[in-house]
Amino acid sequence: MSTETTPGGAYIHNIGYRHYDGPRLGRAYARRSLFSQSLRGAYGIGRSAKSKVLPMLLFGVMCLPAGIMVAVAMFTKAGSLPIGYPEYAIYLQAVIGLYLAAQAPQSVSRDLRFKTTPLYFSRPIERVDYVIAKFAAMASALFLLTAAPLVILYVGALLGKLDFLDQTKGFGQGLVSVALLSVLFAGIGLVVSAVTPRRGFGVAAVIAALTIPYGAVSAIQGIATLRGSDGAVGWLGLFSPITLIDGVQSTFLGGTSSFPNGLAPSTGAGFVYVLVSLLVIAGCFGLLMRRYRKAGL
Repeated sequence: MSTETTPGGAYIHNIGYRHYDGPRLGRAYARRSLFSQSLRGAYGIGRSAKSKVLPMLLFGVMCLPAGIMVAVAMFTKAGSLPIGYPEYAIYLQAVIGLYLAAQAPQSVSRDLRFKTTPLYFSRPIERVDYVIAKFAAMASALFLLTAAPLVILYVGALLGKLDFLDQTKGFGQGLVSVALLSVLFAGIGLVVSAVTPRRGFGVAAVIAALTIPYGAVSAIQGIATLRGSDGAVGWLGLFSPITLIDGVQSTFLGGTSSFPNGLAPSTGAGFVYVLVSLLVIAGCFGLLMRRYRKAGL
């Protein structure tokens, strides 16, 4: 290393070029690192204290009702929990929607706004790696949010000496339900958020994408029920993300439908619900791949 003194008394250090001889970890490592960083960021871990407040608050709000239900069931020595495992997320859909609206734009809009996305696409990571990592991280974050209260319900039910087999079956069905919800909502939230680099616009757009279809479907279902068109109620649920999950869990996962009068889709319609859910997930992945087709964006 050589040192040179400038007329002003400053020092310039020339350390020369050093060849890197360490391990080259490749795409898989880069993909795992991006997934880990995005998942941690979804709960504000590794970021400022201010960034942790909202996700942790919403996580607590999701878990609090479960703790209260367990306490009530144990105190009253009830023979069952007040609510089934698959329906829990349906009743707290507003909290899930707020979490998604806050964290999905944070995951992708910032990269677009500060034009850091092209840096990700330099070797070795490629656009498919970026999409997979972001999609998986957002789905995992939502799964943690929605599965944690189910764990509280399950542990509380076992401590309350409720039937082990019934509780285990319901717990498993609940996990399948929230897993599907997490992947579906993650895809929708990321697609909407990737449209704009403005986080505020992304937050509003995600909220609109979840609430407007749900409100419209619920209103039309109510009208159909009043007119005696009960058969149409189940099919109308195909046009809203949360009613899609409701239809699947009430048909195949032992849950109770939140449709008007508790009308659940028929078994045939239930298979259509599953198919539409999978198609929406695949479509969201395809749209994200198309969105990141050009590194410059």
